[in-house]
Order: sequence, then structure tokens, then C-alpha cells
Amino acid sequence: MHDISFTAPTLVRQSVLLDEDAVRILDRRTFPFDIRFVTCTSHDEVAVAIEDMVTQSSGPFFAASAGMVLAARLAARSAGAEQRLAIIDRAAARLIATRPTNNHIRSVVTMMAEAARGLPQDDFAAAMQAVMEEAWEKRYAGNRRLGRNAAELVADGDTILTHCWAEASLIETLAATLRAGKRVKVVCTETRPYLQGSRLTAHSVAEMGIDVTVITDNMAAHAMDRGLVSRYMTAADRVTLSGHVINKVGTLQIAIAARHFGIPYIAMVPAPDRHAATPDDVPMEQRDGRESLMCLGQPTATPLARGWYPAFDVTPPEFVGAIATGDGVFAANALRAHFGG
Repeated sequence: MHDISFTAPTLVRQSVLLDEDAVRILDRRTFPFDIRFVTCTSHDEVAVAIEDMVTQSSGPFFAASAGMVLAARLAARSAGAEQRLAIIDRAAARLIATRPTNNHIRSVVTMMAEAARGLPQDDFAAAMQAVMEEAWEKRYAGNRRLGRNAAELVADGDTILTHCWAEASLIETLAATLRAGKRVKVVCTETRPYLQGSRLTAHSVAEMGIDVTVITDNMAAHAMDRGLVSRYMTAADRVTLSGHVINKVGTLQIAIAARHFGIPYIAMVPAPDRHAATPDDVPMEQRDGRESLMCLGQPTATPLARGWYPAFDVTPPEFVGAIATGDGVFAANALRAHFGG
């Protein structure tokens, strides 16, 4: 085991900041060309920021939970406990509705809304912030466990293809890989229409000192055919107990190509969703099709065409080589036995 230390990438260190009167969210729509924060003074402004893609991947987990603290500060100024909880419940419903496919928002916001019922009324806002901070620490610890488990599947000399911005799942996996003394390279799809791969993933991986190459979304199969990829790894916005991986649209087509070329696909998620037996239990986000006609604020298609933008796709378990979680690594068809009850 090599003791390798490094500075965590900017996107991990400075994602969401809770101030005394606001939540500041690093704007991932412009990073790394323009590093700026969107300031939100209410939970509704946080919700709008999440909907507008100011933050993505696991960023909404932190943004939404910080938004709940803003709601608690507002609620603390209300006269009675009943009114306070009504404010909390409205804030929870608003935040959960922002991006329904990613259940990380739902999980942390629901937990905080339930915890609010047992908090002291004389220090309500501070107590809610303590709940948020504990949730963040659990998230960090879970990500570290996930990274250590996923790193066991990485071989020395691997070139890892990844799609979209896997955030802490990928960063912790690469950190554990480096600490084990393994040498790796990373290939990132650009991930249209927001280019999370070419901007967020590639920049963060490079900040770790790892060789990184950006390819366009339509190069993945060819890169595999040319022997430029040895492993395919992505995060997952949700994994069902049936072993279906729901992630950024485009994940499926790369998984199909990976299977054809004999390249293992590893999905990374803190845990599968115990409330989702199959993909039928997961609301799939359909974003405004006009977003597919744009890139970084610039039109990329004729105005005579219409756009279509399903935010996520579903990769069936037969295309998934393994699912790395905080509890360990599992075959896709083994999740129900471990997590189902």
C-alpha cells in the first residue's frame, strides 16, 4: 500500500457552501472556464438551481439538504411547531420534485423532514443544520467505502472509460486506486448536451494527476475496438433491486458496446434503491427538448428541428459486470438478496 496524498478536486471541495444567510452552489454549467457560485437565499431558489442544472450528479444531495436548512431557518421564525413543520414539509416536497430520477435528493430530504419532528423548538435551525452535517459526513464516509470497494476491480495499467460526471464515486475510486500503487488512465466522453464529461470529469481527474483523454460521445465503441479502453465505469443515479442501472442517457449504448468487446462494465452507487424493485418504480426525468439543440448556451442545431432530451436511460443487468456499493461488490442479479429486506 502506497501512501499517496493529493488535493481533492475543486468540484468535490467547493461544491455547496452553507453560509449564515444563503446557500452558495458552484455553477457547474460554466466550470472550469468561469468559476462562480449561484447564491440562493431560500429553499425555492435552491430548487430552481437544481432544476436549471447549476449542480448535477451528487451535487443536488448537498444542495437540497442545505436548502432544507434554509427552510428550517425560515420555520424557526414561525410562532408554533405546527407552522414550522408545515414549512419544512412544503420545502421537502418542492426539493424532491426537482429531479425525481435521482433518489439521493429524496432520501436525504425525507430523512431531514422526518428528523425535524423530533428537534428542539428553541434551537430548531441549528439542530436542523446538525442533521444536515451528519448526513454529509455519512455521505463522505459511504463514498470512501464505495471507492475502496470499486478500486478492487481496477487493475494496474487499466484505461477506464467513464460517461458523464460520476463525482465522488469516481474520485474516491481513483484515489483508492492510486493509494494501492496502481497506474491508470481515464477516457471521458464529452457527454452532451452539458458536456459534464469533458468539463467536470476530465478537469477533476487531471487535478488528481491522472492522464485523461476526452472523446466525443460517438467514439466510445471505436475506442474499445482499437484497444484504447480496458474498463468501463460509471456512477448511477439509481440502481433497482432487479439490477437495472439508471444513469445519464448514453450509458446504455456504451454498455452494449462494452459487452460486445468483452470489456467489463462496473456501475457505482452507494446502495441500490430498496423502494425500486424494477425500473417501472422509477420516475424518468424528461427534460425540455430544446436543451438538446444547445451546447454551453450556443445553438447547435437548425431552428427548424425539434429536440428530444430524456435525461436518463436504463441499462439491463445482463450488460452490467458488477455493481460496486458501500457494502461491497455485487453481481447485478444478487442485489435483491442482500439489500431487499
